[in-house]
Amino acid sequence: MAVEPLSQKEIEDRLADLPGWSLDDDRLVRSYRLANHFAATALVIHIAQVQEELDHHSDLTLGYNTVSVAVNTHSVGGRVTGLDVELARRIQELAPTHGAH
Repeated sequence: MAVEPLSQKEIEDRLADLPGWSLDDDRLVRSYRLANHFAATALVIHIAQVQEELDHHSDLTLGYNTVSVAVNTHSVGGRVTGLDVELARRIQELAPTHGAH
């Protein structure tokens, strides 16, 4: 499947449907604050499952009760693609089930 980088306008338009996500240094980024370390770890595990389904992987950082996500597509020079937006959308759907704010 060919993956093409999105324009700045396309990224901005798609981020309008992803509250809390932003563009930082050619990556879609978002941090989630959870109730405790167990909830944060569970979210990371569920994100990893989605990444395997999509065969597209983000950078994840796990803190005590936080999960930070950074997504871009390395195969197009580290730019943002529709696949990144899809992964962000899937993560966004998961996060409320883990009590993320």
